[in-house]
Amino acid sequence: QVQLVESGGGVVQAGGSLRLSCAASGRTFSTHAVVWFRQAPGKDREFVAGISGSGRSPYYTVPVKGRFTISRDNAENTVYLQMNSLKPEDTAVYYCQLGASGDPNEYDYWGQGTQVTVSS
Repeated sequence: QVQLVESGGGVVQAGGSLRLSCAASGRTFSTHAVVWFRQAPGKDREFVAGISGSGRSPYYTVPVKGRFTISRDNAENTVYLQMNSLKPEDTAVYYCQLGASGDPNEYDYWGQGTQVTVSS
């Protein structure tokens, strides 16, 4: 079974950048799509970005398109989320999941996530 651990969050000023990592254990990582979600205080968890197992088909939610880039290194069993031009509304806990669905209700278990705080 593949397990995921998110890292790379922090506090950054608006306009700044962060790179999140989603490290996976397990030999079948490269066959799985991976998606990133985020949950801001008082809000529902929402889809952010996803990538296929091959890494050739990234997709994004509209608010982050052009600012965030999802990528993966299957040799390192890691998926990255490069976040540029950060805005205060990007403040949230970010989570990764194995799968292609952008519906958070389809996932049963959530890790601790990594906190991203963007100050204005």
